[in-house]
Amino acid sequence: MRRIDHMRRSVSLFGLVPAVAVLALEAPATAQTASPEYLREIDDLAARPEIVAALRLAQELDGWALDRLVELTEIPAPPFMEEARGRRFAELLAEHGADSVWIDAEGNAVGLRRGRRGERTVGFGGHLDTVFPEGTDVSVTQRGDTLFAPGVADDARGLVVVLSVLRAMEEAGVETDDDVIFVGVVGEEGLGDLRGMKHLFRDPSTAPAAWIDVDGSGLGGIVSMGLGSVRYRVTFAGPGGHSWGAFGLANPAHALARAVRLFQDAADSLTRAGPRTSYNVGRIGGGTSVNAIPFESWMEVDMRSVSPESLGRIEEAFLAAMDRGLEEENALRRDGPALTVAKLKIGDRPSGDGDPNAPLVQRALAATSFVGAEGRLRRSSTDSNIPIAMGIPAVTIGGGGVGFGAHSLHEYWIDRDGHLGVQRALLLLAAEAGLAGPVP
Repeated sequence: MRRIDHMRRSVSLFGLVPAVAVLALEAPATAQTASPEYLREIDDLAARPEIVAALRLAQELDGWALDRLVELTEIPAPPFMEEARGRRFAELLAEHGADSVWIDAEGNAVGLRRGRRGERTVGFGGHLDTVFPEGTDVSVTQRGDTLFAPGVADDARGLVVVLSVLRAMEEAGVETDDDVIFVGVVGEEGLGDLRGMKHLFRDPSTAPAAWIDVDGSGLGGIVSMGLGSVRYRVTFAGPGGHSWGAFGLANPAHALARAVRLFQDAADSLTRAGPRTSYNVGRIGGGTSVNAIPFESWMEVDMRSVSPESLGRIEEAFLAAMDRGLEEENALRRDGPALTVAKLKIGDRPSGDGDPNAPLVQRALAATSFVGAEGRLRRSSTDSNIPIAMGIPAVTIGGGGVGFGAHSLHEYWIDRDGHLGVQRALLLLAAEAGLAGPVP
């Protein structure tokens, strides 16, 4: 593994230079401040000797963190192929303080750090997978103080923050009342459909009581509301044939085109007013030649809404449009069998609104203020969707530094006071897991 020259920093332990958020987490939100109770809680927590030591370590480990960022980024983790990165992440959990480590049935890499009481479990994680297909060059290069590589910020940076917090807590002797699971989560991106989180929270009786997610970079954004979505792969199918010799057969491509138009006609009125809702035909395929009636035509469609009711309405309109498009195309056929349509749901992410006054959300705002940034509560689609929809306290925060170009081959991350992201996460986790008492 190449070693990246470590960028030097001249700020103090609690440097007050906020980083810029990398992920497009919806429209900018108004800056919010935690209530005085939680601001005092974080101040008191940060004065405890073991937390002071852990925060100092979070900065001193910056070079180690950069090396781990390069290492993890360069282990490919395409959708549904996160195993190699997960194994290495699990090894690092075991090396740096987890009491027990395992890969669960879905592929999540989990490290348990036991608390003093263990009556409650707090989950703390980032996602292992990237959006990039197998074969993508994920080598990290450096130009000036910038690290370039697909996935370097989203979400290799999040994984490194999780590891850095674990190591700093362990080496500083920070003990929590609650058990903490440190998790590298599979299936956050695209068609992964949050499968890792669905597995972790499949049984409410054993699921974490709270979840802190680290995704991307930046300091100000705090995702406390989940953006729901449904996704479909629709396939129109028929016998196919020569464009001249078999003319008159029902055409799957024509059916698909009709269905898209019918859907847009209905969806346009549903998205003009009311809770924000969107729709998108993202991929289309099928056919073998310009002079052949395709035997199948398919598309992948994404629908999102801040409202479960609105999402249900647009999904219903979508399914009805698919059936009507099929019916209209079949009515035009002059020969051969009727077309069929398969409507496969390939994504179902629930929405939900976290309570802005919940202790976890207030602690996230207070920890953000402590490191010199302005907290902004936002809505997005992240791993936190699952617990939020279940009524379990959850937030997604950035990992510090500056990133840009998520989901592109030109993605980059700059270690501009990146340690502040680790310090914020550490304070939030320690507060939520039971170190919120007064200074002895």
